[in-house]
Amino acid sequence: MPELPDAIEIETGKNPSASVIWLHGLGADGNDFAPIVPELELPKAAIRFVFPHAPVQPVTINGGMRMRAWYDITDGAIRREDERGVRASQALIEALIGRERKRGTKAERVVLAGFSQGGAIALQTGLRHPERIAGIMALSTYVPLAEKLTVEASAANRGVPIFMAHGSYDPIIPLVRAEQSRELLQSLGYPVEWREYGMPHSVCPEELAHIGAWLRKVLGPGA
Repeated sequence: MPELPDAIEIETGKNPSASVIWLHGLGADGNDFAPIVPELELPKAAIRFVFPHAPVQPVTINGGMRMRAWYDITDGAIRREDERGVRASQALIEALIGRERKRGTKAERVVLAGFSQGGAIALQTGLRHPERIAGIMALSTYVPLAEKLTVEASAANRGVPIFMAHGSYDPIIPLVRAEQSRELLQSLGYPVEWREYGMPHSVCPEELAHIGAWLRKVLGPGA
């Protein structure tokens, strides 16, 4: 079992019965999305939000600069994710899920969420997790190691709800790449709620409203 990554935690009520593990993008950290919790308008919910910090490592597309990253990305016309790094981060998130279970949160009450690189790891982990989880939130991202998903996908999560959102003008991860990931997931039978916004590689207020509504749907009326 890998060492648990450091994380920021926010509990929206006493004795939380659900957990949202939310992963930041390349070069950011767990502080990136922590401030938006109140904007999700979940007043009745007792949810533990976990915002882990990715490991610091060199990133090839940024000239080898060391920064927080869930995996390396190679340079070139097709920016490929580092499979070893993807799987190492998958193991970190599995460890975080395990900790939530020890705290009393069932797997079916865990949501994996993430933005950009973090969203890729949320998809990588959630689609392969052996127990059914509540849902996967994939913001401005894509399915990593897509060619291996068919054989590695967990039967338990074949019907897991997936929220995918993307900016029409995203210069970092082009919209077409996210659309290809959505089509792959739908072809495999996953229920994908797709949202597109007139924004770049970012998050907008309308999207936050949709995220809050989706969380209430997958975590039940209490959320």
